[in-house]
Parts: sequence; C-alpha cells; structure tokens
Amino acid sequence: MAGGEIGVAWPEGGGDGIVRVTLRHPGRLNAMSRGMWRDLRAVFQRIHASPAARCVLVAGEGEAFCAGGDISEYPGFRFDPASLRDFHESDVWGGLSAMLDCDVPIVAAIRGACMGAGVEIAACCDVRLGAASARFGAPIARLGFPMAPREAALIAQAVGDALARRMLLEAATVGAEVLAAQGFLAQAVPDDQLADAAAASAARIAALAPQAARLNKQTLRACQRIPVPLGSHAAESIEKFAMNNVAIRAAPGFDPYGYASSAEHREGIAAFLEKRPPRF
Repeated sequence: MAGGEIGVAWPEGGGDGIVRVTLRHPGRLNAMSRGMWRDLRAVFQRIHASPAARCVLVAGEGEAFCAGGDISEYPGFRFDPASLRDFHESDVWGGLSAMLDCDVPIVAAIRGACMGAGVEIAACCDVRLGAASARFGAPIARLGFPMAPREAALIAQAVGDALARRMLLEAATVGAEVLAAQGFLAQAVPDDQLADAAAASAARIAALAPQAARLNKQTLRACQRIPVPLGSHAAESIEKFAMNNVAIRAAPGFDPYGYASSAEHREGIAAFLEKRPPRF
C-alpha cells in the first residue's frame, strides 16, 4: 500500500447494490497520492459501467476523510510547469471528472480532516454527511501555491463563492455546522452516528429505481451546463431557462424520455396502482 490506495468493496452476489469506496493512506490522514488519483479514476469508471451498482458510499479509513494531497511527492513534479499541468489536468482532474461523470449516486461520509483534495472529492458526491467534529478547508496558500482553475471552480460551486474565497485567501478552516448551513452537507451528525447515517442514506437510494437515479444524474448534469439567466424578475429567468432546455435535449447521448418503455418504469407505476412495494 505504499503511496496509499483506493479500496473498493463490491456487493457480493448483487447484494444491496452499494459499492463501498475507501480512501486509504495510513499515516497520512488519507492524503491523495498521484497513484490514488489514477486509481480513483479507474474505480469510478468501473462503477459507472456496472449495471449492478446502485449507490456508492465514499469514506476515509480511520479518523479522517482526506487531509489533502500527499505533499511528500510534490518536489518531484510541482516545480516544472509541464509536469505540474499534467498532475492537475491528468491525474487530479481525471479522478474528479470520473466521479462527476458517474451516473451512480454517490454518498460521502466525512469525518475528521477534509482539506483541499478532500473537499474536491466530497464536492463530486451527491449526498454529503459530516461528523460534527469534521473540519473543512483548502489552506494551500500556506504552501505557496494557488488552486488549479477547474478545481477552484468545483469548490466555489459546491461551497459557495464567499466561503471558497475564505478557504483560499484566508486559509480558513470551518466546522461541519457551517458547511451544513451552507448546504454543502446534507446533515451534520454526532460523530458516533455518522456511519449509520451514511449507510441509511445509501440504503434508501439503493432501494429505489436504479435507472431513474442514473437518469436524474444525467439531467442534473445537463442542467449545470446551462446557466439560469439573472433577469429582473424570477418568472423571466425561469421562462428563459425553460426555452434553453433544447440544449439539455441536445446533450450527447442523452434522451430524457428514453425510459418510457423500461421495465422499472412500468413496475413503479404498477406497484403504486396495486398498493404494493415496487420490486426494482
């Protein structure tokens, strides 16, 4: 496990459909090495392609989620523009984009340190739960370098512009309650309840229609590519947004109504009408 690893536990024999992904780097609070970024990409590409996967539960091993990047590696590549670009655009963004492109819902269970790379990974998840004692930030200004552009945009979108500026410009770290109030965390829970709360969230997702979940993620991803115009009236903005929906329909390979004849669509409606639980 030199350099850390991304652990993956697949549901046995189909199981509950929950894939458990663990950030694991002993002695370094699960800091992300270059190898771990590459593994993250491969893991989420495989999950995306697996019809058996219904939900992903991401956590860090031990008492931390992820303390950032593995700084011990940095002298080997950070001082040359070409190798620095390759690190951020190939390794880091390769891992993050694989998470963002994954159609399977992702739940994050965050405890302890969630810094820099940890916040970036958490930002790629759909539902984030944090332990009350968790701490969040991106204090890389103390290391003398800025955040890469696409990573900064990801953080700003997830935590909000004002808090992103504090994290990057003040090297501020904040607690779970702040992130919950900001909407980044779905919930801040007592430390000893985090594992159960995250598992319950993943189980609720996995019990629902899997194809509908994947289509919802595709729709939300397409919507994020279309900014809502800031008109003087809310109705005006909504109308313009609706008119722009042609761009959603035109997204490559995306048919928002292609599920019409699917088995799970028929089953969901039939179960409701027959007053029984659906069998997805």
